Amino acid sequence: MSPLDQYVKSETRRQFLGKAAKGLGLAALSSIVGQGIKGSVMEGAALGTGSLRSPHFPAKAKRGIYLFMSGAPSQLDLYDYKPEMKAMFDKDLPDSIRRGQRLTTMTSGQIRFPVAPSIYEFEQVGHSGAWISELLPYTKKIANDIAIIKSMYTEAINHDPAITYIQTGNQIPGRPSIGAWLSYGLGSLNNNLPTFVVLNSTWTGRKDAQALFSRLWGAGPLPSEHQGVALRSKGDPVLYLSNPHGVDRETRRHMLDGVNAINQDLYEEFRDPETHARISQYEMAFRMQSSVPDLTDLSEEPDYIFDLYGPDSRVPGTFAYNCLMARRLAEKGVRFSQIFHRGWDQHGGLPQDLPNQCKDVDQACYALITDLKQRGMFDDTLIVWGGEFGRTIYCQGTLTETNYGRDHHPRCFSIWMAGAGVKGGSVYGDTDEFGYNITENPVHIRDLGATILNRFGIDHKKLSFQHQGLDLRLTGVEEAHVVNDILA
Repeated sequence: MSPLDQYVKSETRRQFLGKAAKGLGLAALSSIVGQGIKGSVMEGAALGTGSLRSPHFPAKAKRGIYLFMSGAPSQLDLYDYKPEMKAMFDKDLPDSIRRGQRLTTMTSGQIRFPVAPSIYEFEQVGHSGAWISELLPYTKKIANDIAIIKSMYTEAINHDPAITYIQTGNQIPGRPSIGAWLSYGLGSLNNNLPTFVVLNSTWTGRKDAQALFSRLWGAGPLPSEHQGVALRSKGDPVLYLSNPHGVDRETRRHMLDGVNAINQDLYEEFRDPETHARISQYEMAFRMQSSVPDLTDLSEEPDYIFDLYGPDSRVPGTFAYNCLMARRLAEKGVRFSQIFHRGWDQHGGLPQDLPNQCKDVDQACYALITDLKQRGMFDDTLIVWGGEFGRTIYCQGTLTETNYGRDHHPRCFSIWMAGAGVKGGSVYGDTDEFGYNITENPVHIRDLGATILNRFGIDHKKLSFQHQGLDLRLTGVEEAHVVNDILA
């Protein structure tokens, strides 16, 4: 028997029933397309468009926006104020603090580990008295809207595995990303737009930034329709969205009907669920030809909105522009959008690069929350800000009173969350006087994943996908806990 025949005959009862359900979904999709219904924001959970059919419990978030600072922002210069370190300038980090913890190869060969206090002033703001750096004046204005977690930690110490870990729950590539899990579990809020959208931003800090790979917003073994769709700032918003020269919309429709008929025949023969995913993606692409150009046209946004987000919001591809775009995506029913901002990897020259990075994002983050609030969307939109790990209190390379760099530090770092029932004006967790070890309320990145899913009404232990004999989950098989203390 050929391997192909063996695959077809080995279909299990579970696979057959699962694929039959997908077939019913395809029939429903076909009826939508056939009726020519205009896409509109809908209650995806109520319609049962995802694998869960409905959330496990009432959701606080309908949609989410993840602001990812790729490269690892220095928590010691932004949110984790350590005034005692000024007296420790250029003194060696005590062995009792380092405790033999793993170092990167970039500093493991250093003879000394001199303490580098932050050169920036901090101010206590908001109900919680959170300490926030002078580099983030606009973030200070939303201190009562955000919950700062100062006690995040991870096991990954290098960028690619660390970003892969916090995005997919595993350091090894190939697992579904957070947005893909939400798409798979809850489905779409708008027939004519992707459920999960990714926006990559320009940056003004360190230019030789770490690369980002599409697998960071991939679907892994989930049906490929759940992977993130990357919007571009130049040319077609989505690659190959426009019809080729000489091909009109009617011809495109006729071509898709033919391709879909062939794919349906393939499915009938081989029962491969990915064939249905391909049909769905073709149909979505066709509908996006009308919906996406309208979505990405900012010409009708009033001047006061551009003023709110700052002058960069008029420049396609900037972080500010993408934050405004994320608000539009949320408004139109995109379930989850993620903005990546690179250049936060300050191993040296931190005082030259970090202020530029903060200027890129500070006003835009403030504007996004303010904009969502004035539109009545803040209470059911989850916003997350943060990177993949933190930075060391000791200096990498030469230390002076005006210049220093920091190496990777996975043992503690800071993020913030807002909206969707997150307890604004709160600070959770703490670190020692060197900002090197967690002293109170540790939060693993698995806990972050569990908390994000919780805001969408999902029990992280009950959203899984069978693959290679495993029930895959975003939070994996180790313990993960929702951070209830930051939830209102």
